Amino acid sequence: MPEITPLTTDGPRTRTDAFYALGPIFFYFFVAGIATVMLGPLLPSLIGRWHIQDAQAGTLFTTTFAGQLCGAWFATRNLRASVVCGACISAVGCAWMGWTNFSTAHVALFCVGLGLGAGLTAGNVISGIAIPSARTRVIALLNMTWGAGAISCSLLVRACGAGRVRLFFCVLAACLVAAAAFAIALPNDSKLEPEVVGETDSKEKSRMPMPLWPLLLFSAAMLLFVGIENALGGWLPSYGVRTSSALLASSIALYFWVAEMTGRLLLAVLTDLFGEASLYRGSVALLIVAEVVLIVAKHLSAGGVVALTLLCGLAIAPIYPLILSFFLARTGNHPRLGRVFAAASLGGATLPWLTGVVSTRFHGLRAGLAVPAVGTVLLLLLAGVITSTPMLSSRAAER
Repeated sequence: MPEITPLTTDGPRTRTDAFYALGPIFFYFFVAGIATVMLGPLLPSLIGRWHIQDAQAGTLFTTTFAGQLCGAWFATRNLRASVVCGACISAVGCAWMGWTNFSTAHVALFCVGLGLGAGLTAGNVISGIAIPSARTRVIALLNMTWGAGAISCSLLVRACGAGRVRLFFCVLAACLVAAAAFAIALPNDSKLEPEVVGETDSKEKSRMPMPLWPLLLFSAAMLLFVGIENALGGWLPSYGVRTSSALLASSIALYFWVAEMTGRLLLAVLTDLFGEASLYRGSVALLIVAEVVLIVAKHLSAGGVVALTLLCGLAIAPIYPLILSFFLARTGNHPRLGRVFAAASLGGATLPWLTGVVSTRFHGLRAGLAVPAVGTVLLLLLAGVITSTPMLSSRAAER
C-alpha cells in the first residue's frame, strides 16, 4: 500500500512540523475545556441563584449536549470551518449566559454546545489523522490540553469571584473568539489527508466507516464515556459541598480535572507498560471501584471525598483516548464520522440529567451517582469489541 503523509503540501513533513501545524487545535481544545466543564463549578451558584432543584439543573447539561449532538453531526463535512465557526457560536452562547435567566439559559447553552460539538469533533479527527504513527499519543496530548482547560475553568471561576458570574462568561467568550481567529491558520481539508490511490474511491463509496455492529458498539462506548465524564465532572462538586462544609465546589472540580490531566500525561508510559487493551480494562475497573465507594459510603470525610475524586479522575483519564485510538485505527478520516461523535453527545445530554433526576427522586446525590456507575459497568462489558485488533491494523503493518 502507498504511504500516507498527512498534513503536507509539497512532501512528507516531520513529526515536529505536524505538531506545529496542530497548534491552533491545541489552543482551541484548551479554551473548549473551560467551556465544556463550566457548569460543574458554577452549578451550586446557579442552583441558588435561580432557586431550582437537581432535576431542573440537570436539564442544563441536557441542553448543552443536545447542542453538541447537532454540532458534531455535520462537523466532519469541513474540518477547519467546523473549528472556526464552532468557536464563534460558542462565544455567542457564553456571552449570552452572562445576561440570562433559567429559561433562556437553555437557548444560550444550546449555542455553546452546538459550537463545542462542531469544534471538538473536527479537532479530534484532525489530530487522529495528522500523525498516524503516533495516533494514541497525539490524541492523549490533545485531550490532556483539554484537561488543562478544564482545570483552568475552576481557577477562572475563583479569579472572577463567586458573585461575578457575568465576568466569567465574558472572559470565556473573548477566549473563544481568539481561538476562532487562530484556527483560520489550519490547513485546508484537502491538505490534512492527501488522496491515497485505490482507497479514496472505496472510502467515498462506503456509506459507513466500518461494519454496522462494531460501529454501533463504538458509538455506544463513546456515548457512555461522555455521559460518565460529564456526570462525574458536573455533579461531584455539588456532592462534595453537600458532604462536607469544608469543601468548595471549585476545589472539587479542580481536583477532578487535575487528576484526569495527570492520568493522560502518564498515558504513554502506561500503554508501554501494560498495553492498550489491558490499560483500558484496568482503568474502567478502577473507576467502577471508586464510584461504588462514593455510592455506598454514608459518612465520608472531606479527605475521603477528595481522595475518591482524584481516583475517579485518574481512572477515567485513559479511557477516551484509547477508545478514540481504537476507533480511528479502523476508520481513518471518513465523511460520516461526525455522526458517531454526535451519538457520543447523547451521553452528555442524558447521563448528567438522569443523575439529577435520580438524585431528586431518592433525595441524595449518592443515589444519583449510580447512573454513571452503571454506565461504567457497561463500558467494561464492551471491552472485548473495543479493544479487538482490526484487520486494518494488520494491513497497515505491511506498508
